[in-house]
Amino acid sequence: MKKVAIKGTGSCAPERVVPNSYFEKIIDTSDEWITTRTGIKERRIVEKGQALSDLAIPASESALKAAGISPEELDLIVIGTSTADMLSPSAGCIIQHRLGAKNAVAFDINAACPGFIYGLAVAQKFMQDGSYSKALVVGGEIVSNRLDYKDRSTCILFGDGAGAVILGHSNGKDDGEILATDIQSDGDLWQLIHVPAGGSRRPPSHEALQEGLQYLKMQGNDVFKHAIRTMVGSANKIMAQQGITSDEIDWFIPHQANIRIMEVVAERLGIPSEKVIVTVHKYGNTSAASIPVAFDEAVRSGQIRKGDLVLVNSFGAGLTWGAALFRY
Repeated sequence: MKKVAIKGTGSCAPERVVPNSYFEKIIDTSDEWITTRTGIKERRIVEKGQALSDLAIPASESALKAAGISPEELDLIVIGTSTADMLSPSAGCIIQHRLGAKNAVAFDINAACPGFIYGLAVAQKFMQDGSYSKALVVGGEIVSNRLDYKDRSTCILFGDGAGAVILGHSNGKDDGEILATDIQSDGDLWQLIHVPAGGSRRPPSHEALQEGLQYLKMQGNDVFKHAIRTMVGSANKIMAQQGITSDEIDWFIPHQANIRIMEVVAERLGIPSEKVIVTVHKYGNTSAASIPVAFDEAVRSGQIRKGDLVLVNSFGAGLTWGAALFRY
């Protein structure tokens, strides 16, 4: 089985910055209320007409440049998203076309917030037997146009963005390695986070729009409890499998959903706050983009260096959750 490593990173956030003060004008809330409960100070939102691929392409191009390879060298593209440019074709095919990666097979994984971790796990499996050698994995979402801006429980939380990594075969520790991945789901809890209309069950219609069924629905308190339980369990599972303790982790990148969730998960894992990478204050919850965006920023700032042991951990609609452990 061939070893697989991250060879390059990239990310892209929209230029439009939306501070908490914006929401003070449209709903009953305040900057203090949002900040103390979520850790969010601002988020990035796309302009009208911008789509997922408009963020995924610059993120992918940055990752390709960092890895020193051309789009034509890619033979696999995996996109973790639930907000592709259109229902069909896949975001993978659109991104393949726009990159000019004509030699790659491309597809999407709809796993909501853990979509990037799912993508890492799937791409790693495809590459371990040598069938594929160079992969692009993207986590990206445009959540802002699925929000009801009269619903205080959801509209303040989310932002848009995309992050990408290039995977290649590794010679081991000196060249980095994805050591373990864990992805899980529990469909019994699907109602906790969902968008009721737009699929085959409730196709787009005037009635659905009038009822606001095109918007994200979330049961926040229940999500909070399940998020902590599942994230801690998944992270502990892969550390135990690898015989690694939390003391050995150099950096922990949890899903940037809510600072309270992140702090509780880190505490239960025994990871000190100085090892936790936090970007939620700048971007809000960018769903599948949150981990790869935070990872890319930490790499480019010099915070994460070659040889560092990194643990990433997420949960989301499905419910889905997972973790990945890798040496960069």
